[in-house]
Amino acid sequence: MSDVFRAGKGIMEAHSAIPVPVLIAGSAIIATRCLSVLLLANELGYEELANFVHRSAQAWDSTLIFIASQLIFFIELRCAIALMRGTNWGRWGYVLTQAAVVLYMLVASLGWVYPEIFSISGETNAEIVHTLILQKFPDLVVLILLFVPVSSRQFFHKS
Repeated sequence: MSDVFRAGKGIMEAHSAIPVPVLIAGSAIIATRCLSVLLLANELGYEELANFVHRSAQAWDSTLIFIASQLIFFIELRCAIALMRGTNWGRWGYVLTQAAVVLYMLVASLGWVYPEIFSISGETNAEIVHTLILQKFPDLVVLILLFVPVSSRQFFHKS
């Protein structure tokens, strides 16, 4: 323990090499995904959550979309951990999951694909697109933190 104080090196030295924008982006992905699940479970309650899962399992297409949503959730978490370790595929994986989510939510909300498990309600198409942009704005900020700052780009290109 005294060696730590003499050398001035802490236990977290390996983490200090992570640029702040990447650390913030990875932490934000994990926090927002986990918090959204907790808030959804709290809002729905046990019975409504069970009903949602039961309704999702009524048909094959609903079941596949529900399973895909769970896979995307875990892929996003895995990408967040990977990008904080400096792997370039982590940020590109996150970009692909966001593109898939936005595409599905857009076509489901506009009524072009059924079932509309994860859709946005609105009176007009412009209102739906506006609401979708507002919902995905935090993810856009995370993507900006991963791709725009020079420290983030250098962090991913050194590996």
